[in-house]
Amino acid sequence: MPSMRAVLEARRKAAAVRVEELEAELERVRADLADAEEVLRRRVIGLEQYLEALAEEEEPALVVVGVSRRKPVGPRRAVPHRENAAGVEDLSVDYQAVMAAATEAGAGGLDARRTAVVLGWDSASASRVEGARARLKRLVERGWLVEAKPGRFTLPASRQAHDAGDAGRPDDGS
Repeated sequence: MPSMRAVLEARRKAAAVRVEELEAELERVRADLADAEEVLRRRVIGLEQYLEALAEEEEPALVVVGVSRRKPVGPRRAVPHRENAAGVEDLSVDYQAVMAAATEAGAGGLDARRTAVVLGWDSASASRVEGARARLKRLVERGWLVEAKPGRFTLPASRQAHDAGDAGRPDDGS
């Protein structure tokens, strides 16, 4: 009959082999996940660019006909230019959340990692943080935000003053 020490040593070796196998599998799964996240990020960007291109193709026809008071049917820009929008409510829900976070952040500004958290994304994932940064940059391009310092996004000065004025006014319930 084998000694107790030999039995325990055999069990330890078997457990060590199992741990190594699972660690190798975990690394493979992590690599597959990173690849899948990158593919998803590229597809999201591609879809947004496609929708923007469709919206830009339709713009000259709208200019010739004149400005319609009705909402356009079909694809629209994911983020309209600030001067073409009535307000934040013209943005998609995700972009509205980003704008609310930027308002809350005030002069300190908003960074990409915090934006990923606001969007409900994993802020430890580099691809998610870069996706959030791309959204912030898009808001800058369209006039909704400014990049005061590299990586710090804030509301334009005129918008901050407007929001501060609203915060100081009592709510009349209307």
